[in-house]
Formats: sequence, structure tokens, C-alpha cells
Amino acid sequence: MKGVTDAWTLLIIVGLAGVSVLTRCFFFILDRPWGFPPWAHRALHYAPVAALAAVVIPEIVMTQGHFISTWQDGRLYATAAGAAYYFWRHGVLGTIVVGMAVYLPLHLGLGW
Repeated sequence: MKGVTDAWTLLIIVGLAGVSVLTRCFFFILDRPWGFPPWAHRALHYAPVAALAAVVIPEIVMTQGHFISTWQDGRLYATAAGAAYYFWRHGVLGTIVVGMAVYLPLHLGLGW
């Protein structure tokens, strides 16, 4: 039975390597230039923001898979302060600094 498992493992590794090589070399294999349609190109401008929101927003509003049920959570106030700074000055580094300056005292000092 162990030989069968090893054969399946080898087959999966070879298959994944093939898919990886094919997808990475796809643009080199084609004989003519290839581009996205205009609607897809526009959609790609929003992809980084959507991915960031999909990662960050659940971390702000959830704890251990459940929505937070109290206003005594430092993440909410840090998010509000960071967003206010960003809309005021449009600086990413300042947004992070202001958010952490609000979050750390609330989290470490008050246990929020």
C-alpha cells in the first residue's frame, strides 16, 4: 500500500509542476502579443484594494470567528483614527502610525 501512496504523491507533484510551468510560461509560448480586454484591465485596478479589504476587515470586526459584541475593542477606535488621518493627509505611513498609537494604549493599558 505504501508504494501506491508514493506513486500518487509523485504523480501529484509532477502534475502541479506541469501546471506551474505552463501557467508561468504561457505568455512566452504564444506567438503573438496578448492583452486583456478593457473591462478586465479596469477590474485589475481594484484587485489589490479588494484583496486587502478581504484580509483586513475580518481582522477588525471579528474575534475567533465571531463578530465583536462590544464597543470596548481598541481595533474599532484605531480603525476610525487611522481612517480619519488618511482622509485628512492621504499618507499611508501616518495612517499606520496613528492607528497603532491609538490601538496600543487601549489594548495594552485597558485590555481592550
